Amino acid sequence: MNKIMKPEEKLEIHEVIYKAAHGYDAHNVEMLTACFAEESVMTIRVGGGDLIGPYDGQEAVLNFMKRAMKRQTDKRLHQISNIFFEEEGEEVAVALSSLTLFSTDNETCRLLSTGIYRDEVVKVNGSWKISRRHLDIELPV
Repeated sequence: MNKIMKPEEKLEIHEVIYKAAHGYDAHNVEMLTACFAEESVMTIRVGGGDLIGPYDGQEAVLNFMKRAMKRQTDKRLHQISNIFFEEEGEEVAVALSSLTLFSTDNETCRLLSTGIYRDEVVKVNGSWKISRRHLDIELPV
């Protein structure tokens, strides 16, 4: 996995990460589904506590997200930034990115939490998809 990726490949991966954030915020399950590989796995750690998950498989990952969306009474904005590549390859790469999570509710916008995503992405039929996602988030939301 030590191949230097082309800029357009990196841009495709950035876009998948951004679309996953937007899909969640917009409650667009179709967009979310397109971002995750069928064999995807997701884990979360809040404030250095116990590991939550793993959620194994695309269906489990999406069901976790759909349950979280149903509990929300506010509008969320996952602001993704500082994306860089820890590992680069032709078929697999690992990207880290920063999360700043905002909430709008009752005409008030507030910062909910910050965190770091570690996404392993794989090429599936020519398209990059998230295969392993881990989120270290500072505060429970």
